[in-house]
Amino acid sequence: MIRLIATDIDGTLLSSTQRISPRNLAALTAARDAGIVVVPTSGRQPFSIVDVLGDTWLTDGIVIGANGGVGFDFAGDEVLFERLISVEAQTALFEALRERYPSIACVSVRDAGATFWPEAGYVGMMDPGDHGRGETLPHYPLEEVLGTPSLKLVVRGVDVTPEELRDEAERLSIPGVAASTSGAPFLEVAAAGVNKATGLELLCARLGIDRDEVIAFGDNNNDVEMIEWAGVGVAMGNALPEVQALADMVALTNDEDGLAVILEELAANEWRGLLG
Repeated sequence: MIRLIATDIDGTLLSSTQRISPRNLAALTAARDAGIVVVPTSGRQPFSIVDVLGDTWLTDGIVIGANGGVGFDFAGDEVLFERLISVEAQTALFEALRERYPSIACVSVRDAGATFWPEAGYVGMMDPGDHGRGETLPHYPLEEVLGTPSLKLVVRGVDVTPEELRDEAERLSIPGVAASTSGAPFLEVAAAGVNKATGLELLCARLGIDRDEVIAFGDNNNDVEMIEWAGVGVAMGNALPEVQALADMVALTNDEDGLAVILEELAANEWRGLLG
């Protein structure tokens, strides 16, 4: 029986217009009313999850942000867990990447996602509203950016794609870090062993929920571990082909309310079993 729903946000719960549809919200509300825990699970920070879901009840409870690096309970205003990248690991990775791609700059995200600490040069590469930051941002010397452990290290350059940076980070195999992409125009780096699956595992241990009682929805590279870990892993119809290939099932796209369709069928089956 399903007891927890974990859903990625961008490209999964939200449509391509960055809105949650009434049908998706109604399906999640029915799940909540049936006693099922609903957990938005995102590369976004908790405050940024509020930016896109704050006009719904989905930010009244627990969210997982920073690709599994932080769990936050809005009801109790409490950080449930936070896993940080060491200074040594993030410095080694960034210096090695910059040697290969001199144009790159980075940001250290800290304090459960509340603090955004960009290196000089990074802000100029941002599009309006990137990272949920609409305000004028200061910048800091690289040694200050890298000199404190990060919840997430963000890296981008003008002449390199996030996927190229991810491939290079994987080739470097620097201990203590794990790199991923989410469809955003930058590389996202977490502490080694941190991903959406490990965040869900920590949360489920607190709640007494088994992985076989979890259904997870996602569409991108940073959803892979979560989809593989959950008892039922669902890739969206718009998901990357490699994500669809490893999922237990493929839903309709995010613009076709694919999440709601699956949840409605599960509800009709009293939240039991893997759908055919």
